[in-house]
Formats: sequence, structure tokens, C-alpha cells
Amino acid sequence: MRLTIPSILATSLLLSACGGGDSAIDGAKDIPNRFGNTQNALDDFSSGSTGDSSNARGLKPNQVRVTMELPVNLAPEGEQTRRNLRIVIPDQVRVYRTNTSAQTFDDVRYSTEKGTDGHFILTFDNGVPVGPDVIIEARYGTATMTALAADADRDVKVNPFSHYLVTEVLWRRYSTNDFQTVLACVDNASCLNKYVWGTLADQVHDFEIDIPENANVTQATSTLADRADFASYVADMADYALLGQASSDRISASAADYNSVFLGLELGQTFRESNAAGAGQWGVRMAQVERLTEDNRAFLYPALTLTSFDAFNLNITSLATDIPYDRQTQIHGFFERNNSGIPEQLFFERGTETWERNSHSSAPGAATLTTETPARLLAGRALYQTITKRNSSLINGWTRNPYYLDAFTSEPVNDQSGPDRVLTNYFTGGKAIALEDDNGKLKRRNILENHYLSVFELHLQRAEEFKVSDMAGQAYNVTYLATRFADGAPATFETGHGQWVFGSANDQTLNGTANVDQFTLARDASGGVATPNTSNDTWNLINRRSRLSSGDIYMGRLGLFRNEIDERTNFNDPNFGIPDMGLGAATPNQDLMGFNLNDGTLGSGLLVAGKTLTDGALTEGTYRLQGAIVGVTQEENRLYHVNNAQLTLANSSASFEGTTMMVNHLIEDNEVVAPEELLMQFNGSFTTTLEGGISITSAGEYEMRGFYTAAGNQVFLVISDDTGPEMKTGLLLATLVEESSAP
Repeated sequence: MRLTIPSILATSLLLSACGGGDSAIDGAKDIPNRFGNTQNALDDFSSGSTGDSSNARGLKPNQVRVTMELPVNLAPEGEQTRRNLRIVIPDQVRVYRTNTSAQTFDDVRYSTEKGTDGHFILTFDNGVPVGPDVIIEARYGTATMTALAADADRDVKVNPFSHYLVTEVLWRRYSTNDFQTVLACVDNASCLNKYVWGTLADQVHDFEIDIPENANVTQATSTLADRADFASYVADMADYALLGQASSDRISASAADYNSVFLGLELGQTFRESNAAGAGQWGVRMAQVERLTEDNRAFLYPALTLTSFDAFNLNITSLATDIPYDRQTQIHGFFERNNSGIPEQLFFERGTETWERNSHSSAPGAATLTTETPARLLAGRALYQTITKRNSSLINGWTRNPYYLDAFTSEPVNDQSGPDRVLTNYFTGGKAIALEDDNGKLKRRNILENHYLSVFELHLQRAEEFKVSDMAGQAYNVTYLATRFADGAPATFETGHGQWVFGSANDQTLNGTANVDQFTLARDASGGVATPNTSNDTWNLINRRSRLSSGDIYMGRLGLFRNEIDERTNFNDPNFGIPDMGLGAATPNQDLMGFNLNDGTLGSGLLVAGKTLTDGALTEGTYRLQGAIVGVTQEENRLYHVNNAQLTLANSSASFEGTTMMVNHLIEDNEVVAPEELLMQFNGSFTTTLEGGISITSAGEYEMRGFYTAAGNQVFLVISDDTGPEMKTGLLLATLVEESSAP
């Protein structure tokens, strides 16, 4: 479809999404009270969309449709839809202007009519509002809720999600000055951040969060406030809107393409298997190259594309990702074995052969590249739904929650190139849902899984002609996080840091030796077991040719192998085979490498390597800290996502302050608690080496080891805590936000 500039600015800008986040409703075959021919997301699950149905068809550009959704308790006869809500026709709809004091001003010029399906259609004399000051209020019985009129897809859903956005951001979070700032952006033709509101109003409906059936309006919004991922996303987007005109011309190339290294570490709950229904489930997702034809003529490579273009003298940065991935999981439940009458902890591995290859892809849309150095890439991101096992007896629909992107970008080497790396970590949740084919439409049935992920994405710019021989004789600092799953044994998590040294090159291969300090976390009857160790291992590298539509090219994609460049039986393909340790990529200057580990010894995970320095200097200042930490106690498994945290490094002192989202698996209860926000704080000291090493220690608890890059503003750390009773380990990414002032 060809987009005009107004449609790009109104829908794509600041990442518009079609919606999404659909909770499956059990037993949905007998659904009462259908309203006309409007689309219900419960009835038509599709890939390549974000899932939230849109009923904007036939509307004029200055019109919106109003759909009201209530908890079951408030509308028991309503039409059943996703997230445990019921669709109703409101008794009354009104539009007004508001402020941070929740005052109402009846000065919005609009008219009301009803469509052929009975839904309210609002026509705005001066066009659909784009700012947060115009509110649509709907009443049904005794229940009254609100929504922003500025919804990107013009299908305004008035429900607990939209009501939370209005009451929490406009009427609680924002000060009068904040509100004036965003309205000034709305009135400024060159301020693109006004379109944050359309994105935010639309994307809150993409979240996979079920509202309790017996909730009233206050209890429904409290449910959302208690979900750390939802509340954090809304707060981050509200702060994002305060940036005003913050676009820059830093990406001046027409397009910059990146090889993507992706790891999703997950903890969730599975209902797939009757003998372990409700059990906790660890999982790992790793980027893979997707072979599109058996004869190796076409491939889909994990990738990010950044594009810049000018519209009305405004520089707009757009991004899109497409990442095929494989998955491994381990079920951890508390059940009877063979009807023994005595429940016990049971462990079941489900390897990559269990899961059809899937895709972690985001809808194309624009973002803000900030003006400071180093610049950050900011956006609200929506992830596409996918479908696997389409031709099986159990069709799987996968939904994914939106997330707030706050990514580090390196300084471009010149005006014609983009950053050579985009680094980020974020949290997203979602569901796997059983789908039923009903005359070509896929209807949602029971929930198969709830899953929660801490995701790492390292996007490394493609090279024009990558030469592995240039790395001969070089040394690299390394960090890694790996998981190992097995039948009948608890999950094992391992982190490591050390040095990787290369010898001479042989054609497109490079022999290497790695010496690493390891921290292994497992469990026994007493809880977590932490074991330090050291390893001397063979890590070899191969330069892999990529096959693009324009021809074959060495563009920086690499293979990591110990013995086999292609572990498939009777194959030995250096370019399109499967190396025995994993796949990865490097920046064009070979300064930074990342690999998706898939190794029988280390396990499955993420390895990051930065070139060893000779006279390195860490930039002191405030760093944004992101990452994933695994915690193990006798009774619980925990996944911590480090979120909105700051690490301050100055004058040999280190201070950490911020929040984590904790997903908690209560083992003997077979219960997984959705993400909760926890404070995380410590003070300590740090030391660095000229070779790029860094060590951070706190008062007898956390230890962090890793490296910083040549630019001195990116730090990769493994974290460990063996003090008990909870044992922890994980991988962290720290990127500079503000440099310390000179003394």
C-alpha cells in the first residue's frame, strides 16, 4: 500500500500499530450478543498484525468509532472478547477537553451518530485530535470510563486500559508544566512527538493482561497498575512525549542495515501438557537464519533496518526488525510421578525439535533519535502476532506485548553512515493460544502458555566486505550468559568472563582459544547451588557468506565452532551450515562481536566480545543499566529484568539505583506470578584495566565482571551473588547517558 505523507505522520510515525494483545477466552464457542458486522479480535487471529481488531473501515478522516469494553461483572450479557472483557453499546458518550486537575471543558466541536451496527461514531469538526487533552467518556449502567480521542487507528476502545492511561498519566502523573509542554508540541507543526499519543492510546490495547471477571472499574485499573510491565510502558511513553522536538539528523544515510543477535530469556507458565498443567517453564529464544528454499537460493537473516527520510523539512527516522528464532524450554513442576501419591519436583526438557521456528518481528514505524552524544533511539514498539503448527491438530497463536525501546547508538563515523551498533534490552510478555480453524478464520480458544521475557538485541551494522583475516592475532574480552536444560534435572545457568585470543587465519577461518572464569547456578534439595570454575576452551571463527537478492557477500555474519563448521550429518557447508557452537555477527571495524550460543558444552545463550584495548579509558558518568538476572531459592525460581536503572561510575565509586521487574515461580504451588516492580540498590567500588576490563564489587553481595569497549561508553557485565539464601547470576548492558563533569 502506498502511504501519503499525512498517513505516514498520522499512523506510522512514532510507531503506529494495528493493536494487539489478545487474551484467549476459554469456551468461546457460544458467544452472546454480537453487534452487527464489526470485527472481534476473539474471532479472527492473524499473523502479521499486532492483534487488536480495528473497526475503522468506512470512517471519514475526521471520524472515530467508539467501542466500550467492560469487566464481566459490569456487563454479563455483553459480547465476549479478549482480556476477559465484554463489548457493550454505551448508554451515553460525551467528548470534552481536560487538564491535569480532571476538569472538563465542553468546547470540543463534534457530532454524534450511530453506525449500522449500533456503535457510536464521532465526527470532529476540526479533525481527529492528536493530543492528550481531548477525552471520550462512555457510560454503561453505573460504570463510566474514559479514553483519549487521539487513537492511531480511530477505533477508540473505552475500557480499563484506556481509562488507566487517562487517569494515571493525565490526572496523576503529569504536572501542569508537563501538560503545557506536550500541548506546546501538539501546536508546533515541526514537533513530531505529538504522535506519541496516538501510538500510546492504540498500543495499550496490545497488552495480554486478563481483567478479573468480578472487578469494578477501580479494581480493573488497579490490576493494570500492579502489572509492572504495563505500568512501566505507560510511564516511559508519557516521559517520551515530554521530549518535544528531539529528532536529529544523525542518521543521514537513506538506509542502514544491521545483522541482529537476539536472546530472549523467559520464565512463564505452561498449560499444554495435562500431567504438568500450571507448571513453571524456563525458556530461551535465539536468533536463527531462516532457509527459505531447500536449494539455498534464498535466506531470511535476522536484521534491523534504520531509514531516514525528509517530509515537510522534517527528518524522520524509521525502523523495523525481523528476527527468526528457535526456542528451547524446560518445564519445572510439582506433581505426583506415576500416581505415586507423593508430589515432587519434576523436570521435562522440550528442545528445539518441539517448537516450530518462530519470528520476533516489529511493525515498521518511526522513532526519535536524540540529539545528545551518544544518541539514543527511542520508540514505542509493537510486535507482530505469529502462528505456528498451522496444519496440525493444535494450531498455536503467539501474541506479544508492546515495549518501550531505549537503545544505545554509536556515533557514526561520517555523515553518510549510520551508527555501527544499536544495543538494547527490554521486557515483553505474551501468550501462546490454541486456535481453531472456523471456515478459514482462526478463533481463539484456551491459553497454552503465559510467558515473560527479558530480551537482548545487539544490532551490528552490515559490512560491505568483511575480512576475518584482519582479526588474526587479535584478542577480545568476552562475557556470556548460557542456559542448559535437561530431562530429570534442574535448569543450569552459567555466566562467564575472560579473554579470547586468535591465532593466524586460514582462508575464512580463524583459530581461537578462550580462557574464562565461570559462575554456574543450579539447584539441589536445599535451593540454589553456585559453583565458580575456570575454563580453557577452543573457540574458532568462520566468516560466513550471506546470500542476498543482490548477490553473495561477506557482510559480517560469523560462525562460532569448536570442531564442526557444519554439525549436520554428511554436510560440511561453511556458509549455510550449522556450526557446532552458534551464529553471530561483528561490527564493520571488528570492534564488537555478538553470538547466539547453541553449544552442547556451554549451552544456549548470548556471548558478547569486545576487542582488547592497549590504552583504554572508561568514560565516567551515569549509565543506563539493562539486563536479565536469574534467581534461585529453595521454594522459588525468579527472573529479574533490570529496568530503568542507573549505574553511576565515578572516582572509583559505583552506585546502582533503579527498579527490576520480577517474575516469580512458586514451585510447590505450581504458580507463576506476573511481573512485579522491585527496587534494587547498592553502593560499591570499581576498578578498570587499560586492556578494557572492569570489576564492580558491593558490600559482600553482588559482584560484576566484564569489559568496556574502545569508545569507553559501553560496558558488558556478568553479575553474580552466592551469599544466599537466594543465589543469582545474569548478564547486564550498561550504556552511557551522561558523562561526569570534569573535577
